[in-house]
Amino acid sequence: MYKIREMTVDMLENAVGIDNPAPRFGWKMESGKRDFMQSAYQVRVWDGMDGRLLWDAGKVESDASSFILYKGVELQSRQLCEWEVRIWDAQETCSGWSGRASFEMGLLHTKDWKAKWIEPVQRVVQAEPAFDMQNQLETHEETSSYGRLNPCLYCRKGFMLGKKVKRARAYVTAHGIYELWINGKKAGDLELAPGFTTYRDFLQYQTYDITNLLQSGENVVGVILADGWYAGRIGMIGDSAQFGDKLGVLLQVEVDYEDGSHDVIGSDASFVSSTRDILYSDLYIGEKQDLRLRDDKWCMSGFQAEGWKPVELVEYGYENLAAQAGEPIRVVDELEAVRVIRTPKGETVIDFGQVVAGRIRLEAEGLAGTAITLEHGEVLDKDGNFLNNIIGRNKDQKDVFLLRGEGKETLEPRFTFHGFRYVKVTGYPGNLQKEAAKAVVLSSDMKKTGEFTCSDERVNRLQKNIFHSQQGNMISIPTDCPQRERAGWTGDIQIFAPTACYNMGMYLFLRRWLRNARAEQYENGGIPNIIPFIPSYNSFGNGEQMAASAGWGDAITIVPWVLYQKYGDEEVLRENYQAMKKWVEYIRDCIKRECEAECGAGEYNVRGCDTNATEVECGAETTSENPEAAKRRKYLWKKGQNLGDWLIPSVVADASVENMLKCSYLTQECISTCFYAYSASILSKAAKVLGEDKDEACYFELAGKVRKAFSDEYVKEDGNLGDYQGVYVIALQFDMIAPEKRKQVLERLVRLIYDNGCRLDTGFVSTPFLLDVLCENGYQELAYKLLFQNRCPSWLYEVEHGATTIWENWNAVGADGTTFPTSYNHYAFGCVGDWMYRYLAGISEMSPGYKKIRIAPHVDCGLSQVKASYQSVYGLIQSEWELDGKKVCFRVNVPENTTAQIVLPGAAGCQVTESGEEFRQSLILTQGACGDVTYEIGSGTYEFCYQRDSGIS
Repeated sequence: MYKIREMTVDMLENAVGIDNPAPRFGWKMESGKRDFMQSAYQVRVWDGMDGRLLWDAGKVESDASSFILYKGVELQSRQLCEWEVRIWDAQETCSGWSGRASFEMGLLHTKDWKAKWIEPVQRVVQAEPAFDMQNQLETHEETSSYGRLNPCLYCRKGFMLGKKVKRARAYVTAHGIYELWINGKKAGDLELAPGFTTYRDFLQYQTYDITNLLQSGENVVGVILADGWYAGRIGMIGDSAQFGDKLGVLLQVEVDYEDGSHDVIGSDASFVSSTRDILYSDLYIGEKQDLRLRDDKWCMSGFQAEGWKPVELVEYGYENLAAQAGEPIRVVDELEAVRVIRTPKGETVIDFGQVVAGRIRLEAEGLAGTAITLEHGEVLDKDGNFLNNIIGRNKDQKDVFLLRGEGKETLEPRFTFHGFRYVKVTGYPGNLQKEAAKAVVLSSDMKKTGEFTCSDERVNRLQKNIFHSQQGNMISIPTDCPQRERAGWTGDIQIFAPTACYNMGMYLFLRRWLRNARAEQYENGGIPNIIPFIPSYNSFGNGEQMAASAGWGDAITIVPWVLYQKYGDEEVLRENYQAMKKWVEYIRDCIKRECEAECGAGEYNVRGCDTNATEVECGAETTSENPEAAKRRKYLWKKGQNLGDWLIPSVVADASVENMLKCSYLTQECISTCFYAYSASILSKAAKVLGEDKDEACYFELAGKVRKAFSDEYVKEDGNLGDYQGVYVIALQFDMIAPEKRKQVLERLVRLIYDNGCRLDTGFVSTPFLLDVLCENGYQELAYKLLFQNRCPSWLYEVEHGATTIWENWNAVGADGTTFPTSYNHYAFGCVGDWMYRYLAGISEMSPGYKKIRIAPHVDCGLSQVKASYQSVYGLIQSEWELDGKKVCFRVNVPENTTAQIVLPGAAGCQVTESGEEFRQSLILTQGACGDVTYEIGSGTYEFCYQRDSGIS
């Protein structure tokens, strides 16, 4: 009998508080047999309260088992639903019904909100001093006056319940970040809610099941508010009040009684507020608590709220409210301290052995008023002393606690987090033992979906570093780093998205981030380099609108396409399609303005996909001696504030701002035009999926013209594209080279790599494609040399110099052990993880969502063993191989309801056994010229073994 498992609604199991009126169902299967395919399904949905049947899909002939659209009775706000599914296999055998799963609707309409926005009595958040770019980027500026920071705000209200409660929910959001408390207990396990979004357009509310927290008689509901992203000091320059300067809360408690009646207790003028023990809390600066002021009864009945002040009612409306979209932030791990160090300077430092994002929990006992200070850093200096490795304004990462003085106390901040491995402890009474400290790791709570190990422990450490960097940078949004900026740089996530999707279930997280991107898109189609956009970043453009840069803004085309490929959901393309088009047309318009500025052709026009306008050359006959050059000019994105191939190792060896910017003007012309073609190509493919035939043809043609213009403009006859590896890599990967020039371009790239000591010199946007370009063009051995290279710059150089996450700069630790003030937790260059899964383990999708899988490992890579797995929307994909001399053993698992092509390297002419029996030759699809054999197989677990011929490599 077939088993149905992992039943999801909108990709969540037993989801509570969804606001999608047409949710989508999914499930996975276990059959215990090979070649299992679903041929039909039937879904039924009931009202969970009164048992009404809301939808019976009937028997649907389909092999789809994800993103099945609800088509039943219109769902209502707050409705609790139960559902079940059964399936049929290819032989028309029915599975029987699954067990019932549930989902619950949130508040679907603005009219459902009866509560009012309230703001406690407070001092408005103070603005920071004028920004000094030079000082900010080159020195560490600790907060000078903590007195300008505001305390956390406590709000409470008592209410009576006289009847037996059947069900109770709380719907809560805030300006700032909050904790919800009911009768002295924290509700739920969420952290830093409601998260970071583009608040004016998209503010999440959270739904809490508080049924078991309520009691008969008097009850108290309370909320603690902190500045968070909304009002706190965030971004590169640490400016405050980027979205507002006052904290507020919207809270609605709804109680259903056993007798069928219903009560609503909403935030209103009857709430009172005060300040308590948290003297200030800032996401970047840190938190200070005076435990002498703590009273855990503040949110319990009988508490005398003397001196608490009435709140103020304010009007913000409800139009921007949306239910929590995807996984919230939670505590995802706790780490024991590895050791307590007494440094050469005599300081006490706790080492947790791993760079993380989060906070620490510390046990202490001392006299009342004893001040304990915790400072957080990612590395020690060369001599073993604590190093504050993050420079800049308001980057203190410092927590302070004043002891209550009543025995053992637990110290833990509530509304801040830090990027750290080491914590310097000052003022600790007594002898600090490692058992007294734990690192509390925070992240958006996504499931781990990938595993990768191999015979080289250095590569295993690299994979762990990639995962930990991802975990530390997925706190509500995909950030560049969890200590300095914590900003949603679009370039970082577009290059890392494929790797991210192997490691974790990124579908909901990135779909939520794309909602922010669409909201932030400029009217002209540009995408700001940071999503959600932090207004203070306009300081980098002298107060002007922040630039939309090639390779960064292209995230609006690349990330939806990655999600479609990895999860198979067309809706991701559909909801982002217009934004994707607007971005490509923005580039077209930028080039138009460049041409007009150069040649004065005011009548210049390039035919767009939505107009029949006639193309006019950019002054070809009047301003240029080369008409062909003028003709192709309208396809070349030469100017603008593009960042090019950012962070080229040879250019930024000293990590100076000047040399970082040099990367831009050295490479921006070529890089920008390449990404123009790439986005146009992706848009054409998305149009094909969505049935937009006209757009498909138009953007396909546009991409081709951009590629030809690039090759004609930039590629010399001898293949010369300049001095930087990344330009060659991007041009080759995006198919920008005319066929007759491709060989020479490849040879020049290879020569550049060898001339650099067989080391990479690729920047930000080209590194993801470096190893692919080499492997796909016959230079596999060179790709392996780069992977296993241990001289700087290289991945294993970082590993051998103690990295536990991915560094921002390859040379963050010098060969002599000198550590530099930079970020030691930047996931971007961890993009090699995608290649490791696809190439070393061989796992890739042949059709969207891994409905058809390709498993093609490369066993001649210098490793003797690789084991990898990926949890797809259909189930577990596994690839494991061992090489013992000429003998290859290869184990795979193909999940139910999928098929796979399995490539056995060097198996041509060999006797292949599968689980001890000679394998069926009828399943062979092809025998490659290099000795590979490709089989087509169905679901199941297989073990292939064969002895390779000595003549095959």
